[in-house]
Amino acid sequence: MAQPHLSKASSRALRIAATAALVVPLAACSSSDSFNPFNLLGGDKYETKIVPDVPAEKLYNDGLGRLENKDYEGAAKKFAELEKQYPYSQWQRKGLLMTTFSQYENKSYDDAIASAQRYIGLYPSSPDVAYAYYLAGMANYDQIPDISRDQARAAKAAAFFTQIVEKFPKSEYAEDARTKLQVTRDQLAGKEMLVGRYYLEQHNYAAAINRFREVLGKYQTTRHAEEALMRLTEAYLALGITNEAQTAAAVLGHNFPESAWYKDAYARLQKGGLEPQEDKDSWISKAFRKFGLG
Repeated sequence: MAQPHLSKASSRALRIAATAALVVPLAACSSSDSFNPFNLLGGDKYETKIVPDVPAEKLYNDGLGRLENKDYEGAAKKFAELEKQYPYSQWQRKGLLMTTFSQYENKSYDDAIASAQRYIGLYPSSPDVAYAYYLAGMANYDQIPDISRDQARAAKAAAFFTQIVEKFPKSEYAEDARTKLQVTRDQLAGKEMLVGRYYLEQHNYAAAINRFREVLGKYQTTRHAEEALMRLTEAYLALGITNEAQTAAAVLGHNFPESAWYKDAYARLQKGGLEPQEDKDSWISKAFRKFGLG
């Protein structure tokens, strides 16, 4: 059967599926007409029957079949049943991971995140644990809203992608995790800049500086660092703290000499009869030296 077009996460899930070992045939359950203590009153109503578990291989293949038909909810249920019927086995481990993938494909993101976290907790040494981190990161990443809204999802996605980059730098997910980590960090920095600009417009310069400081402290490798330095120049000039304004402009010019933001900062200083001049004891200078950028 031809395989449907699959995403990176999907192709990985099916590769994991293909590695599942065949289940050992279950012993047949026999019935007996011997004494039954639960049938003292007679009649089928009180008869107990042992219902054999569905073979693991069948449950697994049923789940895969539903995945191919894009019945992700049905697939998740099949894999979850596999996990329940075969605890403490390879089938539980594989079932939980495939449940996570099915939930992600179904856009049941919170369920996928919960399943991924459970997998990580139960199987921290599994060869597929990096994939669980990746699914959890993607389930948060796909829910990131625009920067005018709360960025909790971006922060959570960044945390999972960071784990991949730091713990599994050679995994097949590391490169994509790095790319998406940069996107999430840019998103988080953008939110800080949005709030900082608002405070600046309200002439609440101290609050604005705190936001721009957050950008330089945590997200200075993002595209927002240049503007943050210019806004610091603007805010410190408004407060009359000229040495910090000069330092912000000097660091901006040193690291981004061709930036339009530097030209703006330089013009603002010149208007007040000042020039960019770095104070090595300034927190701005120290922040950039910490990252090897100063």
